[in-house]
Amino acid sequence: MHERAGTPALPEDLIDVDAVVAAYYDLTPDPDDPAQQVVFGTSGHRGSSLDRAFNEAHIVATTAAIVEYRRSQGYDGALYLGRDTHALSDPAWRTAVEVLAAAEVEVRVDARDSWTPTPAVSHSILRDNGAGTTGGVRTEGPGLADGIVVTPSHNPPRDGGFKYNPPHGGPAGSDATSAIAARANEILREGWQKVPRLPLEQALAADTTRKNDYLSAYVDDLANVLDLAAIRSAGVRIGADPLGGAAVEYWAAIGERYGLDLTVVNPEVDPRWAFMTLDWDGKIRMDCSSPSAMASLREVMSGDAPYDVATGNDADSDRHGIVTPDGGLMNPNHYLAVAIQYLFTHRTEWPESAAVGKTLVSSALIDRVTADLGRGLVEVPVGFKHFVPGLIDGSVAFGGEESAGASFLRTDGTVWTTDKDGILLALLAAEIIAVTGKSPSVLHGELVERHGASAYARIDAPATKEQKARLGKLQPSDVAATELAGEPITDRLVEAPGNGAAIGGLKVTTENAWFAARPSGTEDVYKIYAESFRGEDHLAQVQDEARRVVDAALEG
Repeated sequence: MHERAGTPALPEDLIDVDAVVAAYYDLTPDPDDPAQQVVFGTSGHRGSSLDRAFNEAHIVATTAAIVEYRRSQGYDGALYLGRDTHALSDPAWRTAVEVLAAAEVEVRVDARDSWTPTPAVSHSILRDNGAGTTGGVRTEGPGLADGIVVTPSHNPPRDGGFKYNPPHGGPAGSDATSAIAARANEILREGWQKVPRLPLEQALAADTTRKNDYLSAYVDDLANVLDLAAIRSAGVRIGADPLGGAAVEYWAAIGERYGLDLTVVNPEVDPRWAFMTLDWDGKIRMDCSSPSAMASLREVMSGDAPYDVATGNDADSDRHGIVTPDGGLMNPNHYLAVAIQYLFTHRTEWPESAAVGKTLVSSALIDRVTADLGRGLVEVPVGFKHFVPGLIDGSVAFGGEESAGASFLRTDGTVWTTDKDGILLALLAAEIIAVTGKSPSVLHGELVERHGASAYARIDAPATKEQKARLGKLQPSDVAATELAGEPITDRLVEAPGNGAAIGGLKVTTENAWFAARPSGTEDVYKIYAESFRGEDHLAQVQDEARRVVDAALEG
């Protein structure tokens, strides 16, 4: 923990916006340097212009690769293009518009020439492809829409991000991202300057470039997924902090449209994020699940709190943070469990067969709540893309990640978004208070009384590139241990039970504990997620033995 974590940013912590933007145009990446190539992670390509990892060349090449990919797949409908408030998002958005217009792709840009949350882009893609109609969502055939969101999510202000969402509306799978990244890097080597572009003014005036009212489409449709009337009738006081992100105008519109007692706590947008408190490592990061990054909102909710619930979102609004007067900032795992318990007992039109989706590194409290509800559990690898098929066909009513990202079905049991929706989950907290008369933190306490309290944490352990590669290819037989922290090992997983997909690591479970180990994609470490229902001391023992189990497997 950095000594200044949770304290306000100082001038020396802030980026030079002009320098970051200038580097986007002035610096050219080395296509033979892996650190400067296009690499798609779980949420697109990310990097900083200052490191030659997110520059004009990358966006020209990646956009051109997406044009080729969508044509190869027969996607010839509109492409919905959104951006967040990072300094690099606007120049990257401009570059993408220029390439898409030259390629005669039908582009849908924001009608307000403003920021667009990731869930609003997903929502528009799905509506174009039939969501909310009797025919349901189409993912095959002519006229299919897809999209691009220019965002590095909660990453620091110096970073940029660029992600592709195919016609299912959610994050692209590895089959698509691998092909797009490979082709983009070919274009970088062949000469990205050869890619046809139109000057921005001509691109925006092109017949194929049209405006889309993302905000109205999303806000007006919220009544079909949430009980906003109950929130209004109960007079729930909501303090919404967009953390300087793309949701800032959406929150104001939601409050006005539905007559809610809703205050936008901080409407300021600043690409330096000078108003933020520093995250755990001393960096500015818009992580609404971090107590350090959310220190200002936590302080607002201490003492005589002015709101019944306060919420935070990251820069592209796909994550949520929930702060209650009686419990402070909720652990994401705790809130997910409460949301699941509430939704599956109050959404009477949801199919009885609809399951709960969770990532394999999310709390086992979710497993216990799900079993108590009599619902199926779909446990998948890290990455929201794994929830997309179930959300599309309604077989998964709720999908959530331990990193504070989730979405769920409309009240009629059909798809809402297939990407994470931080606005939706934040508003759900207000609905829970309105309907139950209890805060989510109180409801979590009731779940703990019923199912037991757990200790959960994530730590990092050093690993070479070779060890990380081996970790990603481990088999159950590579784990020789039979016990973990005094309990017999009940399972060794390298594939997710919910969909059989490789987890890129290892998960080991016992009756009252588990750990999962996954290699980091950016650092020479592997991540150990662990949980124990036998207390903090037992968790520490699980973590210690997890390192030994993994190290032994890597050496073997």
